[in-house]
Amino acid sequence: MSNILSETQNQVLTLKINRPEKLNALNRETISELGNTLDEAMNNKDIRVIIITGSGNKAFVAGADISEFASFNNQEGKDLARNGQQELFDLIENSTKPVIAAVNGFALGGGLELAMSCHIRVASDNARMGLPEVSLGVIPGYGGTQRLPQLVGRGKANEMIFTAGMMKADEALSYGLVNYVVPQEELLTKAQEIAYKILPNSPKAIEKAIIAVNAGYQSGTNGFDTEIKEFGNCFGTEDFKEGTSAFLNKTKPNFTGN
Repeated sequence: MSNILSETQNQVLTLKINRPEKLNALNRETISELGNTLDEAMNNKDIRVIIITGSGNKAFVAGADISEFASFNNQEGKDLARNGQQELFDLIENSTKPVIAAVNGFALGGGLELAMSCHIRVASDNARMGLPEVSLGVIPGYGGTQRLPQLVGRGKANEMIFTAGMMKADEALSYGLVNYVVPQEELLTKAQEIAYKILPNSPKAIEKAIIAVNAGYQSGTNGFDTEIKEFGNCFGTEDFKEGTSAFLNKTKPNFTGN
């Protein structure tokens, strides 16, 4: 049975992590499968927005599969983190298409790191988020020490990491860790609502916007310079010609992503 279930509707791809017996914990096989599926989606022009969620009502992803790495040595630990970041977490953050996390229930450790790598996060009102790695004698290894401070601030991130505590959905909303909190039964509907608001806009411009926003958080990169560059690059696209022409002619644009 596949660890990832997929469904495409109206140019929106919904991916569901399907390991309910393990509370959708991330093992290497699941990371690889999800990464490969996302990589294929990036190259599919019929897909414009991606939603990631977990199967069942208890967990988005309740962490990494500890049984896989409990006996690892130093080098194996480094390889685990590096490969996971490259195969999945960085892939999502740098995706040319918007990725929305629909956080249903627990998002702990690698689960919260997965949600944080997405561009937009919606949580169910029963969601609980945290990075409990220090309670196991290790630190977050899939980007958690970097992305959490960017989202909630350094002090709150330190508190969450050092105490291994969980944050409730409403608190996550107040700190900007998630964009919306909705009842469990409305979670996917809300994620789809956001996706459908994205769809009418230029895929090429959104791709350039993702690059520019991410640049502001990259060490050694001047985000303003990147914005100028990508702003200029937009002028050479078919989407720019279509968008400006439609505006001047007072018609709806038909963007192709070129």
